[in-house]
Amino acid sequence: MVNKLKEITAIAEKRGFFFPTAEIYGGKAGLYTYGHLGKLMKNKFEWLWKCYFLEENFWEIEGNSILPEAVFKASGHLKNFNDPLTECKNCHFRFRADEIIEDVLDKNAEGLSVKDMDSLIKKHKLKCPKCGSQQLTKVEWFNMMFPISIGAVGGKDVAYLSPETAQNPFLSFKREFEALRKKLPFGLAMIGKVFRNEISPRQLFFRLREFTQAELQIFFDPSEIDTHTEWKKIAKYKLLLQTVKDRKGDKVKAVSCEEVNKKLKLPKLYVFYMQQIQKFYLEELGIPKDKFRFHELSSEEKAFYTKLHWDVQLNLESLGGFKEITGLHYRTDYDLEAHQKHSKKELSVYLERKKKRVLPHVIELSFGVDRNIFALLDIFFKQEKERNLFSFPSAIAPIEVGVFPLVSKDGLPEMTKEIYGELRKNHISCFYDEDGSIGRRYRRIDEIGVPFAVTVDYQTMKDKSVTIRERDSMKQKRVKISELAKHLK
Repeated sequence: MVNKLKEITAIAEKRGFFFPTAEIYGGKAGLYTYGHLGKLMKNKFEWLWKCYFLEENFWEIEGNSILPEAVFKASGHLKNFNDPLTECKNCHFRFRADEIIEDVLDKNAEGLSVKDMDSLIKKHKLKCPKCGSQQLTKVEWFNMMFPISIGAVGGKDVAYLSPETAQNPFLSFKREFEALRKKLPFGLAMIGKVFRNEISPRQLFFRLREFTQAELQIFFDPSEIDTHTEWKKIAKYKLLLQTVKDRKGDKVKAVSCEEVNKKLKLPKLYVFYMQQIQKFYLEELGIPKDKFRFHELSSEEKAFYTKLHWDVQLNLESLGGFKEITGLHYRTDYDLEAHQKHSKKELSVYLERKKKRVLPHVIELSFGVDRNIFALLDIFFKQEKERNLFSFPSAIAPIEVGVFPLVSKDGLPEMTKEIYGELRKNHISCFYDEDGSIGRRYRRIDEIGVPFAVTVDYQTMKDKSVTIRERDSMKQKRVKISELAKHLK
């Protein structure tokens, strides 16, 4: 586990997937920069996410990361967005109480009160993870919001960096409802930076203080939560679930959407998006079934704004098991009602066809983009006898094709660059390289997950054909240059 994490991190930093921000100044925990390969991969993931989830009448907006204090008073974040904090009296290192309980006692601390955590720390004489002292302060709640001041006079106009993208769609709801011809359901998506003042970020790139979320808020008439036009098509589809009751044996059950609706009492609209999310991971991203599950949260563990809350967890070997990377939340009318109350602005809407006024409910799809990128690095990393490689599907591989001349002479580089240019015109992401032996060049692109290599050799000069090498099998075949772009696509 540790070795795999070290290997992935070493390749990520060396090849340009990600690396610590401001590392020449020593860096800061929880802050990472995407290198050129990481940014390409992130762009691909976000584009794939939008193409897949933004169906009819679902639209992307772009709001602000800085929002007024009143927004977060209304949303409940200033009161409820907290983590449990304790501090070492000896070295003054501050860390999360729930994490030390989970690490040392192997006990799930989600849902425990600060009093319960304090008792467990004292009972088991838990020590500071930095200096080993048992002298720890009383556990207290620590709010993770980042406050900032707006304007020239500090402190008079307080705002906060947003801890989620969701508030922007809620604040934009009424305007967008009017612009989208006053119809429900409709969805507002936002991909953007969010900020959380983590007490002690760990797990490197997985837990960050500044990160990217891709979230979709689906506004609908609450009377229609147990209906969906596509229900018959998905009723028999089996979801991979771990309920609260299944946790002790760490079981995952394959249960049809129909059974989930009838036996687990999850509404059809919610279940529909469960199967959408599962198909996204298994079919679009190529995640193996045994590494995927929906994980039910108990009433104590759920976020303060949710009525139903299931997380997507992926089995990440480098981090020691299943980790949360995506959430599906039924937020009811919690947010709109709160903003309506605090702003004194009417947010209910009139539905002309139904001749009634409603305050819409919301189902939220919340994806941690950076966690998903790390999960893909973990799941598709392979160590073979002669090479390390990322076996990414083409859809999310940062570069799709390496284009090489066999040797850097005799006109081969010139012809290769012409082919490279044509592939780029066909919107195929390419990488040109003529340094080192062809074997070494193959290994370099294997290591960064490039699915295909195109090699121009002396036979190319004769018959206008090139060699295509496939990354995973390392098999090769000849293809005419005139058919190359079509073949690769």
